[in-house]
Amino acid sequence: MWRIVNLHDRPGCLPALAAAHVQAFGTLLPEWTLEQAEAELRAQTRDAIPCSWLAEEARGWLGSVSLLHDDHEQIRGWSPWLASLYVAPEARGRGVGRALVAHCVAQAAALGVPHLYLYCEPPMVAWYESLGWQLHAQLQLGPLAIRVLRIDTGTA
Repeated sequence: MWRIVNLHDRPGCLPALAAAHVQAFGTLLPEWTLEQAEAELRAQTRDAIPCSWLAEEARGWLGSVSLLHDDHEQIRGWSPWLASLYVAPEARGRGVGRALVAHCVAQAAALGVPHLYLYCEPPMVAWYESLGWQLHAQLQLGPLAIRVLRIDTGTA
């Protein structure tokens, strides 16, 4: 079985995680480099924003999620953000992504965050809506049409 841990507890995972993030999200951030991704992950805090978590099992990490103040320079109107949800291809379909999203929302609530945002491309909207997220805005980021979604964390 797998569990969720703070990225600070697994610093050896940073290079591989940064590479996976750049590969997965590079189309949204075409000028983002591996060095920048790794530096951003190293700058994460343990118990405040920004922070990240890993889903892991004995064989290694399966996925990650981050809680950030800002997730894209062209979207500064809302904060904070669930960002960089990534599940390794071999771990998909096992509930890892769902658990990481729930963990991030719970951690945001514990930090007193009333609303959390994320952005994604249209094919992922229905999946997030199944987790309780609601469409908040539709935007164009360069060539990409994206959707901003919002969830209330239960703290008001």
